[in-house]
Amino acid sequence: MLVVDDNKVIRQLIRVNLELEGFEVVTAADGVECLDLVHRIRPDVVTLDVVMPRLGGLETATGLRSDPRTRHLPIAVISACTPYEVDAGVSAGVDAFLAKPFEPSELVRMVHRLAIGEERPSVDGRSGAGCAGTTTG
Repeated sequence: MLVVDDNKVIRQLIRVNLELEGFEVVTAADGVECLDLVHRIRPDVVTLDVVMPRLGGLETATGLRSDPRTRHLPIAVISACTPYEVDAGVSAGVDAFLAKPFEPSELVRMVHRLAIGEERPSVDGRSGAGCAGTTTG
């Protein structure tokens, strides 16, 4: 797992919850660091915040999708999940969305689905991208 968020507390929260479920987690503070690390650590899933210094999550997702080595890497956005972020994220190739604040169980469920290649979670019960929140299952 590669967790990318400029907020250290959120990075730690995500890391701890995923490590408790057996995931190995590496963290990065922004998209530039993510793109530097991704080829060295070869994660099964990348989570991205949207608003970060140097290179934001949507731009990072676009970069990951344009590289043949990471084109099929599952990407989840963990953010406020505004309509703009969801629309732009879908265009950038994001596979799943989780709204902040989130329940740790939702985070774990989403990452498990992405890591094993199951159908992507969505907010409306249909397949494809959506914004998962605390009311979805």
